Amino acid sequence: MEDETIAVYLHIYDLTRGMAQLMSAAILGKQIDGIWHTGVVVYGREYFFGGQGITSCLPGETILGQPNQIHPLGATQIPFSIFVDYVQGLADSTFRPDAYDLLQHNCNTFSNEIAQFLCGNSIPQHILDLPTEVLSTPFGQSLQPLLNSLGASSSQGGIPVLPLDLDGGRRSVNRAPSPGAVALERAIEDARRDSLKLEERRNTILEKVEKLEKKKAKKQLQQERNASSSSSLSVPEKKMADASEANSALDGSEETPKAPREPPIVYKDLIDVKKEYESLAECIAKVGQDDDHQSMSELKQYVIDDEGSWALGDNFLLFIAKWLNDDKPSNDQLRVQLLTVLAAAALKDDVILILHQDRRDHVLMNYAHNIDRLPLSEQQALALFMCNLFENGSSSEWLLYISEWTAPHTTSPLSNIRVTTKVAVTALLSDNPLLQDRGSAIIYNLAIKEVKTVVFDDVATELAMAILQFFSVEHSEEQIFRCMKGLVRFAYIAHSEVPALIKMIGPDPTQFKGMSARIDDLVEPLLDRLRSVRGMD
Repeated sequence: MEDETIAVYLHIYDLTRGMAQLMSAAILGKQIDGIWHTGVVVYGREYFFGGQGITSCLPGETILGQPNQIHPLGATQIPFSIFVDYVQGLADSTFRPDAYDLLQHNCNTFSNEIAQFLCGNSIPQHILDLPTEVLSTPFGQSLQPLLNSLGASSSQGGIPVLPLDLDGGRRSVNRAPSPGAVALERAIEDARRDSLKLEERRNTILEKVEKLEKKKAKKQLQQERNASSSSSLSVPEKKMADASEANSALDGSEETPKAPREPPIVYKDLIDVKKEYESLAECIAKVGQDDDHQSMSELKQYVIDDEGSWALGDNFLLFIAKWLNDDKPSNDQLRVQLLTVLAAAALKDDVILILHQDRRDHVLMNYAHNIDRLPLSEQQALALFMCNLFENGSSSEWLLYISEWTAPHTTSPLSNIRVTTKVAVTALLSDNPLLQDRGSAIIYNLAIKEVKTVVFDDVATELAMAILQFFSVEHSEEQIFRCMKGLVRFAYIAHSEVPALIKMIGPDPTQFKGMSARIDDLVEPLLDRLRSVRGMD
């Protein structure tokens, strides 16, 4: 009988959780995508090496969570019993706990050894080359405690090296677990329960947002169909209602809260919508088809004739998806014009109906997630569109949704708030002044949103790091004010991480004193936050 073939995979984790990609240029003087920890997945387990020696757990259950990448290494026909003997031999010799060395003999060294034994292939070379490039720096050395903790914190410590019985079971070990192991298991279980409670809380908030938005969207659509050309509400009153309903959704109440204290930064006067629409129509006329012309007619009714979102047909989002996902360089200008017209549409108080239609396929957010791969002109138009979505409460809340989905060709889950953060960070740290200005506007708009802090739990640190890197170069008072507004907000959300980053990376907030009275008003609460954190230390 032919031997069974077992697939072998490499799980790749970024120990910095995205910080290396964002901050490596500033800290190390060179750009790197991550500082990698790896484990080999085979026979239903994930095997890795750290300060505790060789360890295994169920795939993806280290303290690092799910891997950033899953890299296929090949397949093996080596029986499990032989593999166990081999790993046990390594555990007793070259991969003992005391043999671990951060730079020369680490998790990636072990993964490469196992990969070659099982299927004759090496792990990616850029991972093996990483230590000499990065880990010898002080930043790399600071990761040593995390690496050493991996073995002790896996969900099931110790590799399954017990020999198999004839019936396929494992022989038991006549030894009671140590008190330390019992305490560790209890701590892990407590952490899991806390994680589940947090997830339930997020889901409850999301459900309330979804119910209110659906109710509001249905009500608005009915009003558009029945209303005469003159609206019963003024534009300011509509905007106030939008903001109030969105805030009540995240507060979990149906009562109308106070309106936002400060208006968002949007670009109303920047767009000549008729001119931009005509330019888009010219581009479509050259390459479009009959159904495209129908969608363009609907778009004209919406953004120029102001007939309401009811004018947009069921296939309108297919039209948007078709051209945003068309990556031909010859159509770059078409995509820029389309995004610019959408930026004008973003200022309308019923744009949320379009966004709701996109909640299944995530056309707009999947496109925005690739901002770093877009031409500069498209990046600028995309940032303009996202800035203008902050004009109304309902569309700005859409930018902050925390529900997750997985985009094509990715393994890590995305959410609207994560994509909005990526656009803000990419724009802010761009070398282009126009894109920097729009990035700082998004940062400011995020900072003034009156929402529950759970929305920013996953992104506050990333946003703060981008602001600190932005501060390393001189900028205008307006941009410093916008970003300082964000830094204060995020310092109070990520109450220990962000102050620690300010202390480690800088600059000292006091250097911005005297730029203007409004910046001085922000520096003081930031310094208060830093002092309170030092007091707790």
